[in-house]
Amino acid sequence: MKILYFDCFSGISGDMTIGSLINAGADITVLESELKKLQMEDEYELKTEKVVKNGITSTKFDVVLLNEEHHHHDHDHKHEHHHDGHDHGHHAHTNNHDHSHEHHHHHRSYRDIVKLIESADFPEQVKDMALKIFKKIGEAEGKIHGVPLADVHFHEVGAVDSIIDIVGSAILIHNMEIDEVRSSSIPVGSGKIHIDHGVYPVPAPATLEILKGVPLAHSDLKAELTTPTGAAIIAVLAEKFSNLPSMNVHAIGYGAGTKSFENHPNVLRIIIGE
Repeated sequence: MKILYFDCFSGISGDMTIGSLINAGADITVLESELKKLQMEDEYELKTEKVVKNGITSTKFDVVLLNEEHHHHDHDHKHEHHHDGHDHGHHAHTNNHDHSHEHHHHHRSYRDIVKLIESADFPEQVKDMALKIFKKIGEAEGKIHGVPLADVHFHEVGAVDSIIDIVGSAILIHNMEIDEVRSSSIPVGSGKIHIDHGVYPVPAPATLEILKGVPLAHSDLKAELTTPTGAAIIAVLAEKFSNLPSMNVHAIGYGAGTKSFENHPNVLRIIIGE
């Protein structure tokens, strides 16, 4: 039995997940060719590079949005990019923001994303995995904002990079023929973050909602260690939360986060074995 163990000592995000899978030997050419099935290539390009985080060589995965002034995946700013994302159309009359930025930020509703994934020609398991992860985030956002699931407009997830992170993780885990996913408990960080609705405690409300039922770990780091996307990947995929299981280790991967901390490598470690 092939086990994938997520060692989330520094939390988890979508880009850290894909970075760690590639670092552990997942095939990036499979990732690129399978993602073409979404027919979104004109919106992004993928970038991977080796970075050293506090002495650990790891893979940094980025989705670079084309025709876009920002690079995404900078989790320090991620929440601010998608201004009032879920408000578009739903109750747009309540906000007086200038909507001229809209064409930069492909706002997609939950309904749009489901359609996008269902119409792509993925293996059934990939489709199921990606849809479950999106549903987890959609339900959490919908509950917090008081919006029906189908109408949730994602400021965090409607962005192209999150579609790539989630569908990409499903593609690679399927391709690596993983039988079971397990995880450590999840540190969420502490302190406060600025998001488009103001200043929020860490974990952000959506992240905390998604992690209901998942064991959290205390961390003194003043940062958002776990993003909604990372939280949803773990909440959906992990069948067990435990210390490292007894196994023969075949592959190890380190995926880098955006931030760096003084005494703490900001990486996600994955361990694959039997």
